[in-house]
Amino acid sequence: METMYKPEGNLLKIDEIKEIASDPKQLERARLTGRILEGRAVVCDNEHNLIVDFGGIKGIIPREEAAIGIADGSVRDIAIITRVNKPVCFKVTDIVKRADENCLYLSRKAAQEECRKHILENAKKGDIVEAKITHLEPFGAFADIGCGIIALISIDNISISRISHPSDRFTIGQHIYAVISDIDRANGRVCLSHKELLGTWEENSRQYSTGQTVAGIIRSVEDYGVFVELEPNLAGLAEYREGLTIGQSAAVYIKNIIPEKMKIKLSIIDAFKNEYVDRSCKYYITEGHLSKWTYSPSSCEKRIETIFE
Repeated sequence: METMYKPEGNLLKIDEIKEIASDPKQLERARLTGRILEGRAVVCDNEHNLIVDFGGIKGIIPREEAAIGIADGSVRDIAIITRVNKPVCFKVTDIVKRADENCLYLSRKAAQEECRKHILENAKKGDIVEAKITHLEPFGAFADIGCGIIALISIDNISISRISHPSDRFTIGQHIYAVISDIDRANGRVCLSHKELLGTWEENSRQYSTGQTVAGIIRSVEDYGVFVELEPNLAGLAEYREGLTIGQSAAVYIKNIIPEKMKIKLSIIDAFKNEYVDRSCKYYITEGHLSKWTYSPSSCEKRIETIFE
């Protein structure tokens, strides 16, 4: 699904459109009300118009209506080409009735403009939203928060446990939750954070106890020790050992858990190539609004927190 942050809930999914597509009256109503629909782009023709098939009726998204920025050249045509075989959101702008079939003219740009307007006018820092990962760069992950409106999650805001690349945590197409960390209303840009939804130190450490041997991932190898991730928002420190590399799986023994110092002391029992990578996220919060999030335990002098307001 392309749309996550739904403007006033004004979205019909592909399955819901089939009924509308077969009813001319409902199609006309969708056009008049500006209802946002969703269908699968099946072809990008030689003029870079997108052809959409939903419910057996042909829809055309003209090139300049395929995305915000295409008309003025600020967005390249690759943004159109890469939509093929993926869901796209749009509004019906015209219905051309023919003897054998109806042909719909559509605008993805209009759907994007409505969604962006809704986000910029109504969203606040600290709002929790649904998103879909679209692409990954060394500095962060980009996510669709509505009708192709893209927001950035910097690598430092993906999790408390440090990672080498966003691909350590996400895959393209993955559906996630995130919290709005910044809104640049003047330039229409949104930034997201992810770590605040993955639990505090206490919430994550509660499932572990001294004496257990548990699974982990080696995230950093330093002269003074090895940081092993137990959860995306929880890592412990083990003694340095030669031959260890970042990204290896490990079996670690929990020697001690010290909440007042926010530390977990570990001993590495075994380390090996990470053949199974679980990128699913365990969320502790998935809706609502955060004004402040505190990661560190109340007994710990060191404070790690995020203030959104």
